[in-house]
Amino acid sequence: MTVFRGPPGRPSALVAWWRRRPPLGFAAKVSIAIALGLSFVIVWTTLSPTSASQQISTERTYFAAEIAEPPTASRNRTSGSHGKPHATRSSRGHKKRHSPTRSHSHRPNATPSPDATASKTNLTEPALRPDQEPNEKGPEPVTETETEPEEEQEQEVELSVPEDNGENTGKAPKEEDEKAPELDLVDESSELDGDEEDPEAAKRNPSKEKKKLPHLFSPAAHYHWKQCSAKSGHHYIPCVDFDADGSQRHHERSCPRSPVTCLVSLPKEYKPPVPWPERKEKVWYENIGHPRLASYAKGHSWLNRTGEHLVFPPEESEFKGGASHYIESIDEMAPDIDWGKNIRVALDIGCKSAGFGVALLEKDVITLSLGLANEQTDLAQVALERGIPATVGSLGSRRLPFPSGAFDVIHCSECNIAWHSNGGKLLLEMNRILRPGGYFIISSRHGDLESEKGISASMTALCWNAVAYNSDDVSELGVKIFQRPASNEEYDLRARKDPPFCKEDQNKATAWYIPIKHCLHKAPADIEERGSEWPEEWPKRLETFPDWLGDMQTRVAADHNHWKAVVEKSYLDGLGIDWSNTRNVLDMKAVYGGFAAALSSKKVWVMNVVPVHAPDTLPVIYERGLIGVYHDWCEPFSTYPRSYDLLHADHLFSRLKNRCKQPIVILVEMDRILRPGGWAIIREKLDILDPLEAILRSLHWEIVMTFRKDKEGIMSVKKTTWRP
Repeated sequence: MTVFRGPPGRPSALVAWWRRRPPLGFAAKVSIAIALGLSFVIVWTTLSPTSASQQISTERTYFAAEIAEPPTASRNRTSGSHGKPHATRSSRGHKKRHSPTRSHSHRPNATPSPDATASKTNLTEPALRPDQEPNEKGPEPVTETETEPEEEQEQEVELSVPEDNGENTGKAPKEEDEKAPELDLVDESSELDGDEEDPEAAKRNPSKEKKKLPHLFSPAAHYHWKQCSAKSGHHYIPCVDFDADGSQRHHERSCPRSPVTCLVSLPKEYKPPVPWPERKEKVWYENIGHPRLASYAKGHSWLNRTGEHLVFPPEESEFKGGASHYIESIDEMAPDIDWGKNIRVALDIGCKSAGFGVALLEKDVITLSLGLANEQTDLAQVALERGIPATVGSLGSRRLPFPSGAFDVIHCSECNIAWHSNGGKLLLEMNRILRPGGYFIISSRHGDLESEKGISASMTALCWNAVAYNSDDVSELGVKIFQRPASNEEYDLRARKDPPFCKEDQNKATAWYIPIKHCLHKAPADIEERGSEWPEEWPKRLETFPDWLGDMQTRVAADHNHWKAVVEKSYLDGLGIDWSNTRNVLDMKAVYGGFAAALSSKKVWVMNVVPVHAPDTLPVIYERGLIGVYHDWCEPFSTYPRSYDLLHADHLFSRLKNRCKQPIVILVEMDRILRPGGWAIIREKLDILDPLEAILRSLHWEIVMTFRKDKEGIMSVKKTTWRP
C-alpha cells in the first residue's frame, strides 16, 4: 500500500481534496504536454549559444561583386545556391576553445624515418590534451572541465547576436562608409587533392557506406599554451636541432616522437624587418643573433655588426671582388649560361650570406639557398631575414625534398663537400635533381689534388661534360663548370656501366624520406616526357604550358587564370594586408603554382609546398620557373622560426582528414614559422574555419577580416607578439 504524504506545513484539507479530485481527461493531458514543450523551447532559445554562422562581431550584408566560382579541373559544376555573402572585420575578445581529435598518421609513397623511431627525448612541453596515450610522456595539461564549473563553461561559448535591423535577417545593418572587397572562393571538391573519394568508385559500389570522420578540431577543448623548453630557444627547429641543443644538428631529418605543441619564444628585442629592398642590405641583429653568429661575423668583412643592425656592404660579399664579378667570370667561361632567360631556377648549396642569390636577383634568377643542417655556422636564417629564398636541409643518405630535373643550375662554392666519397652517391642525387642539360658549378679557394681527381672520376662516370675551368685572380677561386647530358647517347657509350642504370620501379620523382640509390637515372627520351626539352625563356616560361602536360594543360591554365583574378580582385586590396612589408611568402598547399604566379609582378618570392599526400604537381611548378618543396604538415617544416611574412593555406586542413595524430600541430607550426606582425590567409569550409578562428584567438592572433558564403569562408589574420 502506498501512502501519500503532502509537503510539510500544508493543511490537511488540501490533501483530502487531492485524493478526491477526478482523473484528468485526454485533452487536458495533451494541453499540459504542449505547454511544457513550449516552455522548454523558450528557455532553450534564450540560453543556448548562437550558431556557427553567427559567430562574428560585425557583419556586412553587401559586397561589391558576387563571388565568382573558380574553374573546375575535371568537370563542370553549377552552384545551386546563391546565398548572400557576409564579411566581418572583427574585434571581439571572445575565446572559444577547441581540441584536436586523435587519428593515425601515415605517409603514402614514403619511407618512415628510422631516426624518428629511435629518438628517446621529448623536446616539447605538451600544451593540450588530445586523448593522450597512457604511455606518452609529459605532464597532463589542465583542461577546462577540470578547473571550471559547468555554468561558467556554458557562458564562455555564448556569443552576442548582432542587432536586428528590422528586416529579421539576422545580419547587422549596412556599413555604408566601408567598401567591401571582392573575394573569390575555391571549389573545395576539386579532384586535384588525392584524399578525396573517387566518385566513380562510389557509383561502382553503391552499397559501400561512406565512413563519417570525426571533427578535425573538437569544439569542447581548452588550450593551455606553453613555451618550448628547448635550449636553442627562439632559434628552435624541431626536426633539425639535436636534443634541443643549438650547437649540434642532426645529420638527417629526425622529428621528435611526440608532436610539438609548444610555442617557440621570441627574441627579447624583436623588431619587424625593414622594408624591401633595404632589407637585403640591413637586418636587425637581435632578430637572428646568437653566439656563433657573433664570432663568425668578427672574421668576415662582408658581415658587419653596426649598432643594432647586421649590415651587408653591397660592394663586398663572401666572394672576393664581389658576387657580381664572380657571376661575370662564369658568364665568360660559359656564354650559353644566359642568366634570367635560359637559366631561371638555381640551387645554392651551403649558403653563407646568400650573396650569390642576391646578385642573381638583378638578373631575374630565383636562387634557393640550401643551408646544411650539419654545419656549425648555418646562415640560412640570415638569408631569410634578408628576404632571400632559403631552406634547411641535409646532404646525407636521403634524397632532398625536390622533384627530379628541378634546377637549371646547381652551385656550390667552398662548401667542403666530399662529392666523390661513398661511390659518388651525393653526385647521383645532384644528377637526379639537375635538369638534363643543366649546369653544375663548383668553386674552391684551395684545391685538394686528391679530391679533384676523385670528383673528376665521378663526373666521368656520370658522363657529365667538363664545360670550362678557370682560376680567377680577383676572387682567388678555381671555378669548374660541368653539364649534365641532355640525352642518353653518351650514357650508351660508357665503357664501364658503373654506376648502373636505375630499375624501372625505382621512381626518380618520389623524394620524401627516400634513400639515395647507387644508380643513375636516364634522361627523358620521349618528346612527351618532362625534361626532354628545355623550357621557354623567362618570363614566357611562367605562362607557357608545354605539350608534355597533355590534358593537364587545361587545368594549369584554368588554375593560373583563377588565382590571377583572386589576387588582383581580393588579396591585394580586400584583406587588409600590408604588402609593402611582405617579402617571404609560403603557399602551404600549392597545386600548380597559380598563387605564386599571380604574385610574380610583386616584390615577393613564394615557397610552394606540395603535401606528400597530394598529387605530385611540384614538377609543374619548377617547369614554370618557380620553386618549392615536398612536405608532410604532420611534421614541423625545415626552416627557422619567423621565416615568413605571409602564409597561404587554401583548404589545407580539410584535406588532412585523418592524417595527423594531432591536427593542432599545424597551427603551432604556423605560429613558429610566421614572424610577429606577419599575415595568414586561410580559406576553408565553415565547419573548420570557425573552430580555427577560436584557436587563433587563443593564440592572441588578430582576426582582421572574415568572409563567409554558403559553406565556405576566408579569413585574414595577423600574428601578434604575444607569448604565454
